[in-house]
Amino acid sequence: MGDYEFLRQAGRALNAGQTRTLLLTGNIHDLFCLDAADSTEYVPLVWYLFRRWSVPGRILVTYELNGPIRFASDADREKVRSAWLQWRTGLDSNKLDIELMLASRQTRAQMEGMGAAFDANLQAAVGKPTQALEMLRQMCLASRTVLNGQRLLADDLIILIEAADMLVPVGELSHLSDADRQRIAICQDWFGDPGFMDGRDAVVLLAESRSLLHDRLARLPQLMELAIPSPGAEERSAYVDWFSKRLPADKPLRLWGTPEELARLTAGLSIHALRQLLTGASHENRALAIDDVIGKVEEFIQSQLGEDIVEFKKPSHKLDQVVGFSRMKNFLREELIPRLRASGKEALPGAAVCGPIGGGKTFIFEAVAAELDMVVLVLKNIRSQWYGQTDVIFERLRRVLDALAKVLIFVDEADTQFGGVGADAHETERRLTGKVQAMMSDPRLRGKVAWLLMTARIHLLSPDIRRPGRVGDLIIPVLDSEGDDRRDFLRWTLASIMPEPPTDELLAQIDQELRDGSAATFACLRSDLKARIAMLGRQLQPEEVMAVIRDRLPAHIAATREYQSLQALVNCTRRSLLPNPEVSEDERLAWQRRITEMERQGIR
Repeated sequence: MGDYEFLRQAGRALNAGQTRTLLLTGNIHDLFCLDAADSTEYVPLVWYLFRRWSVPGRILVTYELNGPIRFASDADREKVRSAWLQWRTGLDSNKLDIELMLASRQTRAQMEGMGAAFDANLQAAVGKPTQALEMLRQMCLASRTVLNGQRLLADDLIILIEAADMLVPVGELSHLSDADRQRIAICQDWFGDPGFMDGRDAVVLLAESRSLLHDRLARLPQLMELAIPSPGAEERSAYVDWFSKRLPADKPLRLWGTPEELARLTAGLSIHALRQLLTGASHENRALAIDDVIGKVEEFIQSQLGEDIVEFKKPSHKLDQVVGFSRMKNFLREELIPRLRASGKEALPGAAVCGPIGGGKTFIFEAVAAELDMVVLVLKNIRSQWYGQTDVIFERLRRVLDALAKVLIFVDEADTQFGGVGADAHETERRLTGKVQAMMSDPRLRGKVAWLLMTARIHLLSPDIRRPGRVGDLIIPVLDSEGDDRRDFLRWTLASIMPEPPTDELLAQIDQELRDGSAATFACLRSDLKARIAMLGRQLQPEEVMAVIRDRLPAHIAATREYQSLQALVNCTRRSLLPNPEVSEDERLAWQRRITEMERQGIR
């Protein structure tokens, strides 16, 4: 496969001296293809970097919380040990040998003890991250120290530090332990030291997100971040090919289609997750089915983001099963669905759906999702109660969306999911909303990601989200049905309720009784009538139907629904979607005046 792009970027940054402190984020826990002269293997990131950067003139050092400070070879360890001893004593190697020969027994013991201290410090690093960081910092100090016109260490150090977010965790400084604060101070001194920044050594930190590092470290301008993306189709295809060639000839990998189809359908999976999928099928000696792949993708994405963050939408109903809304359904079939399916410049970045509560918005657009036949992610809640986790969740979501070939993001109650960016909004709220807005208008995601935002309170959705280029390209009002659509709802409500189909007179009588004409009202009435049939054990007579209807009292929400309907009308971006496409500006101003009047009465 050759080198990954992030490795080339890291090499350019370090070789050019652009930075001496590099942070690798994103897909850091995956497997990476390591091409050798005689073999190819997939290895963890640290091992991949260790092998790729182990070249003459460089000494690779790694540190992880559950292990010691490690070197690529004993020779490298001795080079660093010698430099550290010379730095501690202020003597070059020749003078150090002479001093050892001429020194008294006590002095010699002290100097030999100093040499043993180096080994002891390396071993003590296990379980003592503060001591480990200080030891690594001292190695860099020793490396660049010059004695007699020469650096104590001729080779350049590259120090790889795993789980950096656990070494310098995010949180209020006053709530951190003394050890945490000390490690933050060590890193600040180390990375901010002009000698280190102008030197040739480098530190490479590994953490899933910059947001997981403590602010004092994450905000250092000299800390350069490189994000490792999820594997693309080419990388997944290469892994499938590599995995297939390693299988016994009598047990080949069996697929429902081609390896290219498998690579396409596994969009969103890491190489680790793809390995689990293929290994399971191979071990059981069974053919890999499409349902296996789709199930694995859903399971993996939910495990990455959390089941309380996203779910996969699988609506079972389509537009043909939506009652009423005849003009709306024509618009959805002829304009919205084709534009959501498109992948070019004609693709729609998204749409907002508004209208009063109980109007049927979610049901209608779940049917749209079913018609699209594409991955539909329901965004449930991307805020976290834990400090700093909201940014991490968003970054994971972005990586997933970048990896998927085509996805629809379905957000119900969008006004509560996304806040504003004003001064009165919380800092996390402003940051989250700003990132979502940027993602909606990102040209790289146009044609790949489409947003459907559902809300009864369109006016509470940030104006920055409602602007053209985001969901403001199309704001669709879903209002209570009138005319023929309302009669369709009445017929649907009474279907199979009475022995005979309702007459026009009965329909007119029921229509007059039902003051609230929302889709939810009709659905609730139908449920009540069916419950009465179950209780009586027979269908109902017209007078019994009327008795059920007259017994019902509407909830005290008429004013709120009127306000929400007016907001949907004034925010609508298509004349053809209004009840009267020929509406005048005077009528639109009248809607706005009525909204202002209702707000004065405290109706929101």
